[in-house]
Amino acid sequence: MNTVNATHFWPIAASVLVTLVALSLLLANEVRRRKALQREIKKLVAQNTTQQQVDRLTGLINLTTFEVALAKRAEVADAAGSLFCVLHVALDELGMINDGFGQDKTDKLLITAAEIIKGVASNSELVCRIGGGEFAMYVSGGANVARDVAHKLCQKLEQSVQLDSNLLTTTCSIGIAVYPEHGTHQKLVGCAGLAMRTVKLAGGHDFCVYDPQMGANVRDQINLLSDLRKALELKQFELFFQPKVDAKSLQFTAAEALLRWHHPKRGLISPALFIPIAERYGLMGPIGRWVIEEACNRAGQWKTKGLRMRVAVNISGFQMREDDLVEFIESTMQRYDIEPGRFTCEITESVAMENTKVTQQTFRKMGAAGFHVSIDDFGTGYSSLAALRQLPAAELKIDRAFVTDLEESEDARSIARSIVSLGKTLNLRIVAEGVETLGQCELLVQMDCDELQGYLFSMPIPADKLEELAFGVSTNKGHGFRDSLFMSNSMLLSSNA
Repeated sequence: MNTVNATHFWPIAASVLVTLVALSLLLANEVRRRKALQREIKKLVAQNTTQQQVDRLTGLINLTTFEVALAKRAEVADAAGSLFCVLHVALDELGMINDGFGQDKTDKLLITAAEIIKGVASNSELVCRIGGGEFAMYVSGGANVARDVAHKLCQKLEQSVQLDSNLLTTTCSIGIAVYPEHGTHQKLVGCAGLAMRTVKLAGGHDFCVYDPQMGANVRDQINLLSDLRKALELKQFELFFQPKVDAKSLQFTAAEALLRWHHPKRGLISPALFIPIAERYGLMGPIGRWVIEEACNRAGQWKTKGLRMRVAVNISGFQMREDDLVEFIESTMQRYDIEPGRFTCEITESVAMENTKVTQQTFRKMGAAGFHVSIDDFGTGYSSLAALRQLPAAELKIDRAFVTDLEESEDARSIARSIVSLGKTLNLRIVAEGVETLGQCELLVQMDCDELQGYLFSMPIPADKLEELAFGVSTNKGHGFRDSLFMSNSMLLSSNA
C-alpha cells in the first residue's frame, strides 16, 4: 500500500510543483507589469502636472504656479523684513496687431516678448504668462528697484521686432505692486493689474505704481464708458470747428471738425478723455461714422448758402481698418453734394505708418477717390521718405509739440524746418497746428508753411458760430475768410441745378 501511494504521490507532487512554479512566474511577471504600469502612470501624471504649470506657447509658468511661488517669497520676506514687487506687463494694441497680421505672427510676437521679459528678470523662473499679451514678474526689492526694471522693460519691448518680412514696433503698459505695502501676496497681481489698466486708460506705453485711489478711477472710467454707449442715441455729441488760415494772408481757408460730448452731469467733455475709451471698447466705429456724417451735413448746409469750405475729419486707426470706410465716406459726400477734394481725412503719422494690408488698401482707396489726405501729428513717429512717397497724402501737419517750443528751442525750429523741407520736396502742403503766439506765427511764415491753425486765430467753435463769422452776422460779410470760398449767386444757382 505504501509503495502504491508513493508511486502516485510523486507525479502528483511534481505536477503541483510545476504548477506552483508557473504560478509564481506568472505572479512575478504580473507584479513587474503592475510596477511598470505604476511607474508609467506616475510619469504621465508628472508630465501632465508640468504641462498644467507651464504656458504651452511661451514656456513660462502659469499664473497659479506663479502665485504659489509668491506665497513662498512672502514667507521669506516676512521673516527677513524685506520687500518685493510684482510687475503686471501688458503689450499695447495686441488686438490690432492680431487683426492686421494674424494669429501666427501674434504668437511669434508673444514668444519674443516672453524672451525679452525673461532676459530682464533677475530670476527668469518667476515670470509667468497671465494670458493674451499679459505677463507678471517677481522683482526683489522696493518700488524704486521695480521702477528701474519697468523702465528697462519699456525700452526693450519698444525695440522693433522682425516677424518674417514685417518690422513691428511694440510698446507696453506696466503696473507695479509692492509687498507688503499694497496688501497680501494674494492681492499683488490684482493691484499691479489695476495699475497697468490705469496706464492703459492714459494711453499706454508707460508704467506706474499702484495707488488705492486707482480703484475709484477705474470705477469712474466704467461709468463713463456706460454713459458713452448711450451718448449717440441720446444725441449728446456736437461738432466744433477750428478754422485753418492761409499763412500769407491769414484768411480762413478751411476748418477741422472736432468732436465734443455734452455729458448731462459732467458738462462738455474733451475727446482726449473719451476717444481712447471709445477705441478700446469698440465704440469708435459708430462714433466715427457719426462725425463723418455730421461734418458732411454741415459742409452741405454751408454750400447751399454759398460757402464752399474744405472740412477736415480725424480718422482713427480703427476706422482705417474698416473694409468699407472709403465707400461710406463717398456715399455720404454724394448725399450732401460735397466734392471729394473738399473733404480732408486727417490720419496720424503712427497710423499712416502701419504696414498692414487693410490700412494700405484703405489709403489706396482714398487716393483713388480723390480725398484730400493729411498726415497729422507729423514728427512724432518713425516715417521714412520711402514710406511717405507711397501714401496719397496732400499735406503734412507739424505736431503742436514742436510749434509750442519754436520760440525757445533751436531743436524745435530745426525739426520744423526739416519737416517743411521734406514736405516741399514731396510737393505736400505744410500745416502747423497749435499756433498760439505771434512769434510762432512769424517763424512758421518764414519757414514757408502753407496753413496755420491754433488759438491765435480761433478756438474751436460751434458750427453756427463759424457760419455767423463767414456770413458777417457780427462783422462785415466775408471778413476773415478768403473771398474764393464764397460762391456768387450764379454759381450757387448752377450748382443747385
